[in-house]
Amino acid sequence: MKPLDKEILRLAVPSILANITVPLVGMVDIAVAGHLHGVFPPAACIGGISVGALLLNVIYWNCFFIRASTGGLTAQAYGRRIVGAGAGESPRRSFLREPARGGSGCRGLLSRTSETAAILRQSLILGGIMAALLLALQWPLSRLTFIFADATPRVAELALRYFFIRIWAAPATISLMALKGWFIGMQDSVSSMFTDLIVYAVNIAASVILGLGIAGWGGIGFDGIALGTVIAQYCGLAFAVAVVVIKYRGEFSGDRQGALDAVVCERSRTARVSGFRQLFSLNGDLFVRSLCFTGIYLGYTVIAAQYGETLLACCNIMMSLLMLFSYFTDGFAYAGEALTGRFIGERNPEMTRRSVGRTFAWSMGVAGIWMLIYWLGGMPMLHLMTDDASVVDACRQFLPWLLIMPLFGCAAFTWDGIYIGATASRAIRNAMIAALLAFLGVWVIGKAFLAGGLSAYIHLLMAAYFAHLLARAIHLTVRWHRRILRGI
Repeated sequence: MKPLDKEILRLAVPSILANITVPLVGMVDIAVAGHLHGVFPPAACIGGISVGALLLNVIYWNCFFIRASTGGLTAQAYGRRIVGAGAGESPRRSFLREPARGGSGCRGLLSRTSETAAILRQSLILGGIMAALLLALQWPLSRLTFIFADATPRVAELALRYFFIRIWAAPATISLMALKGWFIGMQDSVSSMFTDLIVYAVNIAASVILGLGIAGWGGIGFDGIALGTVIAQYCGLAFAVAVVVIKYRGEFSGDRQGALDAVVCERSRTARVSGFRQLFSLNGDLFVRSLCFTGIYLGYTVIAAQYGETLLACCNIMMSLLMLFSYFTDGFAYAGEALTGRFIGERNPEMTRRSVGRTFAWSMGVAGIWMLIYWLGGMPMLHLMTDDASVVDACRQFLPWLLIMPLFGCAAFTWDGIYIGATASRAIRNAMIAALLAFLGVWVIGKAFLAGGLSAYIHLLMAAYFAHLLARAIHLTVRWHRRILRGI
């Protein structure tokens, strides 16, 4: 296996291993809620978790730009440091290096340790501001619960209880976004993986113990599920900070040397002064991207809810099955992010081109495997998701969508990671705006001309979702070859 492929797998596999544990946390929370027999019946507890988690997910989706910007900026700073290190770099960091432009002059004199540290510091400050706003606005934000779901009074009450407990994890949750993005940018997906695994393991254990009790103690019931998640987030934050302090102490101890270099090299001082400006500009574009994401996925759910419980269940199951392959694709997207940012930082277009090509080769291989899995295992997966015969029969007609979605989904997801590494935020923003318009355009225009039963509208909804993936993939493909790659 070639060194570049080994590096892609080194970065991708830990992220994949962490991602595939994500569904387990939700399953355990629902299982705990399903075994609670107190004032509220289990069904209401499950509904409360579902609605409360939906609201929190929507909020945190729109904070994800912090992870993306931190990862891209850090990866590029890492690449610039390698250029500056020259002959002094370690073998592990230089094994892919080829002659690159821009390794002389001011850039070569500067210690890049301080740049990576400054990026993390700035991202954590921005994350702290975001968390403080969420805590201050938690009451008006909680009212959004009744917009996202037409819940019964009991479910709404439980959803609010769940929300008001879990919102106190916001400082840890948002800080972890910045820290995990920084680890990816530092080409260290292992630390990111262990951070996620600790969060998931503590979440499961704490939710079970606090919800159901242990060794004769009866637990605290429904609130224990939310409190377990809060504890898990802060445990993950403590671990991630410990990794930074122990493993990356040199990144921060180099700040003093970076300050001395700034006296010699005015470009360093300019970079420091403009750091926050660059971070806010990048995050502004990525925030718009997040809003478009939210609009598409909420639109998908709201539209599906108009066509009855059975078809709504079909849409949710199809989306769940569709997202299974994303746990694997995201690993290669993170690898593409780390390597693209690194080689752009090195100003090495040849290695940038090669890393993008090999990342896509692995990602599309995953797409092919999942297309085969959906073809052979589509019906067994449906039966695993539900034992309701009417839902299974209704879902059967939509299975062909699963066979084509991975191809375009993998392309869109992988390009996202690559563009984040390139910090090409404007292109990402414009691609998502085009994707939102494609989704809405196919739905509105198709609905105006559609004449058929209820299932025809769900096919149209699937087509609208397909159109948004296609729009993203096409826009980012064209943009990369025409603009981004030529500018390295």
